[in-house]
Amino acid sequence: MRTIQFREALREAMSEEMRRDPKVFLMGEEVAEYNGAYKVSQGMLDEFGPERVIDTPIAELGFAGIGVGAAMNGLRPIIEFMTFNFSLVAIDQVINSAAKIMSMSGGQYSAPMVFRGPTGNAGMLSSQHSQNFENWYANTPGLKVVVPSNPYDAKGLLKSAIRDNDPVIFMESELMYGDKGEVPEEEYLIPIGVADIKRPGKDVTIVSFGKMVKLVLQAAEELAKDGVDAEVIDLRSVRPIDYKAIIESVKKTNRLVVVEEAWPLASISSEIAFHVQHNAFDYLDAPVKRVTARDVPLPYAPTLIEASLPNVKRVIQAVKDVTYAKA
Repeated sequence: MRTIQFREALREAMSEEMRRDPKVFLMGEEVAEYNGAYKVSQGMLDEFGPERVIDTPIAELGFAGIGVGAAMNGLRPIIEFMTFNFSLVAIDQVINSAAKIMSMSGGQYSAPMVFRGPTGNAGMLSSQHSQNFENWYANTPGLKVVVPSNPYDAKGLLKSAIRDNDPVIFMESELMYGDKGEVPEEEYLIPIGVADIKRPGKDVTIVSFGKMVKLVLQAAEELAKDGVDAEVIDLRSVRPIDYKAIIESVKKTNRLVVVEEAWPLASISSEIAFHVQHNAFDYLDAPVKRVTARDVPLPYAPTLIEASLPNVKRVIQAVKDVTYAKA
């Protein structure tokens, strides 16, 4: 099987869906003439032209609103935010328009569209450009929220998101655009809401999503050297959440660690911890542990970034805590 970059997988997904359906178009800052801020849309302007690959001003509220209106009128927009930090400028259109129009119109209108772009820390970009809002959007009925961890999942999930009749928040990682992985040349779709067991195990369940999955897999390999067999579950989407996969794994391993890049309060890990204690309490041999970002705006200094974010060492320590192993 061929190996391609994360950005190439996303580009293939968008291009294939645009060839398949003339109602699909891409709009955002620098997506056309500049070939995308992260070169995700490279070459798409040449193939599809300026009416379907549309550069916008730096006005997220405006072009997100145009996208919602286009979706309500039968088109299928892909709205690219240069970073989801900037989506806060457009959050009214996402939450009060796209997410609610189906309900508020009594089913007369829908907003089949994708809002996509990078999320989370991308290095020394400081507080305003390093935030994770997966839990914000996942808290909104009417939205689906997808966070892929590798090129294969990214392509299959993005194609499903573009075809979905609900608005989908598709959150990538700026640090993963250059990641390489095996992606089939033939068409495939990955259903939204189905988690994937990235590594089977029997001693502890570690649940994560997005780029944190890479970190968790590293930790699992280190734990294996000490005889701890960790099962790693990649949620792939955080609305809907595949609770069934998590519960089935916890019933087998009897221990759970949840890892995410966001802040701890009202996070995805909080929701999973509650759900597991509510539905699988009798199977737990230890309290659920979470590994999240520290509860501070992300600093600029690399040493402080390392101290703030989840890392392999913190994941290993959390696993040792729930397995009652010596540090």
